[in-house]
Amino acid sequence: MQLLGGTLNEVARVEVQGHRYFVKWNDSAPVHFFEAEAHGLERLRETHTLRVPEVIANAEATANWPAYLILEWIDGSPRGGSEDFTRRFGQGLADLHRCSASTFGLDTDNFIGALPQSNKQTRHWADFYRDQRIFPQMELARQNGHLPAAREGLLNRLIERLDELIGSDDITPSLLHGDLWNGNFLVASDGQPVVVDPAVYYGEREVEIAFTELFGGFPPGFLEGYGEAYSLGIAYSERRALYQLYPMLVHLNLFGEAYGRQVDAICKRYIGG
Repeated sequence: MQLLGGTLNEVARVEVQGHRYFVKWNDSAPVHFFEAEAHGLERLRETHTLRVPEVIANAEATANWPAYLILEWIDGSPRGGSEDFTRRFGQGLADLHRCSASTFGLDTDNFIGALPQSNKQTRHWADFYRDQRIFPQMELARQNGHLPAAREGLLNRLIERLDELIGSDDITPSLLHGDLWNGNFLVASDGQPVVVDPAVYYGEREVEIAFTELFGGFPPGFLEGYGEAYSLGIAYSERRALYQLYPMLVHLNLFGEAYGRQVDAICKRYIGG
């Protein structure tokens, strides 16, 4: 049964010998696109924190078949935002963020949406956020015609202050889902929170929380539940917009100038002008 797909892929539910699977495919997927997604899902599953669909198979495109990914099918239920679901989701995400590493990044690159995401490992968070997150999106924006001189100037001025704005260099790398907006989680039929479509790497956990606040759609009390399990620093609210800059640049490159003013506004918040 073909399902309503996202902005990138075709999707369907397939039943084979009484077993149901979730299948997604893409005729024009970049090389290693579904391989990277499968790797990210497996990284998350290994933590035993949030529920993640099991990867059954994935393959690159051939002359006869598009690139595809086959996952375990998980029956869902309506998003009711129950107190139990909210608590489990917040606790599960907090437990995920306690999974750490010695460096920021990952041992492999992946994708955020259809865009390549560099995960070159570094020991300092400000360096990683600048060199592997902001700079690559600025270069894409330049190529796409979305980096006029005024915007580039704003971004460069913000980058000059990045170490100061981030503050402490003593930040522990946390395992992040990496693309945690409201379209990338669901409620299983047993009430468990399930996460899908990751862009996994080790980073500052505040980035993940800032992402969840960017477009809304999370159950009421979600952030409070997370904070009870793994308290955020009092300065998080001051850095929230700074960490929303990366997804805003991604959206600028994926969807165009409609997101340009939001990029500019984030920069001006921190540097004035």
